[in-house]
Amino acid sequence: MEPGSMENLCVLYRSRDFLVVNKHWDVRIDSKAWRETLTLQKQLRHRFPELADPDTYYGFRFCHQLDFSTSGALCVALNKAAAGSAYRCFKDRRVTKAYLALVRGHVQESRMTISYAIGKNSTEGRTHTMCIEGTQGCENPKPSLTELVVLEHGLYAGDPVSKVLLQPLTGRTHQLRVHCSARGHPIVGDLTYGQALGQEDQPFRMMLHAFYLRIPTSAECVEACTPDPFVPSLDACWSPHTLLQPLDELVQVLRATPDPDPSEGGPGPCSPCMPLPGPGRPPPPPETEVQRASCLQWLSEWTLEPDN
Repeated sequence: MEPGSMENLCVLYRSRDFLVVNKHWDVRIDSKAWRETLTLQKQLRHRFPELADPDTYYGFRFCHQLDFSTSGALCVALNKAAAGSAYRCFKDRRVTKAYLALVRGHVQESRMTISYAIGKNSTEGRTHTMCIEGTQGCENPKPSLTELVVLEHGLYAGDPVSKVLLQPLTGRTHQLRVHCSARGHPIVGDLTYGQALGQEDQPFRMMLHAFYLRIPTSAECVEACTPDPFVPSLDACWSPHTLLQPLDELVQVLRATPDPDPSEGGPGPCSPCMPLPGPGRPPPPPETEVQRASCLQWLSEWTLEPDN
């Protein structure tokens, strides 16, 4: 992917109710700060002015979030009903998301489940970050699960790195970045959780990309798979030398596994929505009145959390 501009927004999926776009790295979804000259919201308004919803603050209802530094598939609901159906899928943990990343070091296990609980870091100077349970200053850690599959070993600018597929089975803030760092393999270019290595001056971006997304709403299955951005033809610093797992095979697994029926827990008409082979997806928690009220507020006027 080339750097983001107002003209080069890539659309991966489009229907009457949804758009899925390939967000660029180092681009915010939106910001109230006047100095932000390029945001995804501005790209959308430029490309699809007729789709902007005047009843919302930002003009578009983003179904989920990606960090400023993360690129990849991001879903936009084009009306309130669509936003509500997507919200239910996320709440019931029926959404399949898979990310590609380059991480420091050669990961020796071919696949692993990372299960460190994640909480907010209350340490002075680090309050904008997250940390794993047991870390000094870790507040209110919550159970977190990430599946990791190693795709390739190689070198990035001469340093050993691994290309991995990451599937978050929970949705904690910065979960993938925190989990990779906690295992001793921080994401290449992650200045927040990878500074200790002292090797972060080479990458031009954080090497984390939302590769695959599937939201099985009651009306349609929203599915998108982006091109792989971590290939030598796009970044000469990346030099893979050992293939451990073909990416295409994992995509076939993601596409072929049936998603659970929300009412009975069995296979539904839209596939897939299950994790890669390994421990099962945690059951969805019951919806509280606070969550229900939050959903109604979100549907009436989508608002983004403060930039982080």
